[in-house]
Amino acid sequence: MSEGTMQRADHRDQPDQRAKRLHRVLVCAAAVPVVLLAAGCSLVSGSEDAGSKSSAGNETKVSASPSPTVQAAAYQELPKSCSVLSKKTLGDLVPKGVKSGKEGASDDTASRASCSWNSLDNNGVDGSQFRWLNVSLLRFDSDVSRGSGDEQAQAYYEKQVQDAKAVAGAKNTKSAPVAGTGDQATLVQYDLKKKEGAFKQQTIVARVENVVVTVDYNGAGLAGENTPDAGTLKKAAEKAAKEAVAAVTSANDSGSDSGSATASPSKSASKKS
Repeated sequence: MSEGTMQRADHRDQPDQRAKRLHRVLVCAAAVPVVLLAAGCSLVSGSEDAGSKSSAGNETKVSASPSPTVQAAAYQELPKSCSVLSKKTLGDLVPKGVKSGKEGASDDTASRASCSWNSLDNNGVDGSQFRWLNVSLLRFDSDVSRGSGDEQAQAYYEKQVQDAKAVAGAKNTKSAPVAGTGDQATLVQYDLKKKEGAFKQQTIVARVENVVVTVDYNGAGLAGENTPDAGTLKKAAEKAAKEAVAAVTSANDSGSDSGSATASPSKSASKKS
């Protein structure tokens, strides 16, 4: 083959080689978007999966939140208000009183009750000895929004004591704790001048678990009779308060199922005396 023939052959081969290289480049270029598209889909899918998992996790946490609870109340019943004191005690405190007390009005005697007695020992021209006694009972149920029965009773107990200390016109007011009467008890004493005579007032506020007992006892010497001794009235009021607290405990000794917001209380009513 002549040199001229070889050069023409080379020239014919070069276009074929260039065509083959161009074909390979186009094939590779076409493959690149497919790879990028696949990678992009993987990224979007992964993001959506992560978001779904995160959302599901949040939903699980929200649904797992516990419901609010409160300690159940210890006492579910109140005793009959006019039966909380023995005949002997009534004979000592209101010796010339009526045979039965006057029950206070209440639309729910299981939560609120009271009874009062009065006595007038008439000595004719020598005057009279007057006595007045009232026992009130207030029971608190546990409630998620208001708190446990004990907490509500504690707040009411403190308010009752403060109210007793702030009676209008009271003189010589003093207070002291009373031992052995429920979980806590306070005596408030004061003198009160009325048109009928000079009264000696004894108020005892006691709390036993979720029940508050208030005993009001006063005496006066009328129409020239001597004013009663405050110490004697104090001892009588303390005796009445102890009996009333014991009556609350006895009324709950049978132990009925509580309808309060949580399980049974931590302290048993039978522990109180």
